[in-house]
Amino acid sequence: MKAQLENIYNLATSDIEQANTIADIEEIRLKYLSRKGEFNSIKKGLKDLSDEEKRTVGALANQITNDLESLLKDKYDKFYQKELNEKLQKDRIDITLSGKYIPEGKVHPLTSTTNEIISIFQGLGFSVVSPELSPEVETEYYNFDMLNVPKDHPARDVQDTFYVKNMPNVVLRSQTSGDQIHIMENQKPPIKVIAPGRVYRNENINARKNNFFHQIEGLYVDKNITFGDLKGVLNEFIRLYFGSARPTRFRSSFFPFTEPSAEVDVQCIMCQGKGCRTCSGTGWLEVLGCGMVDVNVLKGVGIDPDVYTGFAFGMGVERLAMLKYAIDDIRLFFNNDKRFLEQF
Repeated sequence: MKAQLENIYNLATSDIEQANTIADIEEIRLKYLSRKGEFNSIKKGLKDLSDEEKRTVGALANQITNDLESLLKDKYDKFYQKELNEKLQKDRIDITLSGKYIPEGKVHPLTSTTNEIISIFQGLGFSVVSPELSPEVETEYYNFDMLNVPKDHPARDVQDTFYVKNMPNVVLRSQTSGDQIHIMENQKPPIKVIAPGRVYRNENINARKNNFFHQIEGLYVDKNITFGDLKGVLNEFIRLYFGSARPTRFRSSFFPFTEPSAEVDVQCIMCQGKGCRTCSGTGWLEVLGCGMVDVNVLKGVGIDPDVYTGFAFGMGVERLAMLKYAIDDIRLFFNNDKRFLEQF
């Protein structure tokens, strides 16, 4: 058996010397050292030897196995390095050449503006309303009736609102204000939420108007909420959104679902209040509408106005983006012009 082992060793070393590729090395390893290899076949006969022979032949078999494994590894490393160098030389990269430009996608300015507004209000303690409480296809009940909008109000005309064919009293919502009703019907005070979403109006499209756009509604209902709280929240939002404290003014206005109501203006970003074409010479730009939630609206959803008060506000995302980035045409947001979008 000792002679057999030495003979196989000599044959294996000869094969290793003649090997020319990594594939040859692997074939030799399988031939001699695998479970079905020649050395393993001979080792199975050790059981038939005497104890003294087992020690001698077993030690020799282990030594030969170790020597062959070492020879195979050295030869493998040599071939591997050779093949690697050849591959590197063949696939050599000229680092002096300019790289291939791969354009990256960017977040749409309306999306980034919406995310920024949401982030600011979340920092002020507001949560985002769940989508099921903010449907885009709405009934007149939520879009108008529960918001204290009378039956003869001009906003209900087909010239202003999109009505769904063959579905009486169903509209594409013209404002996110209807979310106030869904929220107050499903949640008891304290309520402090914002609701971003798309709205639709039957408008002639021009530089200032589109027939669909984006709004963010805000609602805060709790005990002892005052108009001063409303002013504090919105002034802080304006400071954070525009990057610095800006002069603001609250002008008296009218909305059926708030009383008192106001529109909020900020000092013109273009002329710093001196008067220009953008602000029509007034020095001010309107940014949003707001007011204290009307008593009738609170009663309609079962909230006692003697215990709770609240305020609501609504702002157009497109308008705020136009003001911040000095954009003079709302249609640019929807034309998919790369020259415009790549600036953000």
